[in-house]
Amino acid sequence: MQATPVEAYVARLRVPFGVLELVSDGRALTQVNFLPKTASAKAPPDRITAQAAREIAHYLADPHFRFTVPLAPHGTAFQQRVWHALAQIPVGESRTYGEVADTVHSAARAVGQACGANPIALIVPCHRVVGAQGSLGGFMNAGEGDPLAIKRWLLAHEGSRPGA
Repeated sequence: MQATPVEAYVARLRVPFGVLELVSDGRALTQVNFLPKTASAKAPPDRITAQAAREIAHYLADPHFRFTVPLAPHGTAFQQRVWHALAQIPVGESRTYGEVADTVHSAARAVGQACGANPIALIVPCHRVVGAQGSLGGFMNAGEGDPLAIKRWLLAHEGSRPGA
């Protein structure tokens, strides 16, 4: 028996570092994709992407804003544990991959892979995880653009200065 496909609702929001593509299943946000600045904007087609767009605008105005949009990131049980740990990192602070690994009883490399697989980056703040001695580490496993510039922008917006 084949599962019925879930309809996806997609919005695209212009932000200072590019365009965010917001994807929902109509009940929760399932993805935030980082697109290049050349991507076109698209109005939210459902209440979840509309709520996510409003909340991201609030976050961009005030990095201490707390997101309340329902989330449904798809991932393994381990990835879910890591993403839950990321959500506990306060605004303006960062943790190393090793510190997060200690929290979830794993290895730093596995945490890095889970961070790279985070389908709701920004709202689930994987940008707050940095390398040892304050290096930026990676961001989003992105194939194009300059993801580390986005990570720097987000950290600076939140008042965090890793490695400083």
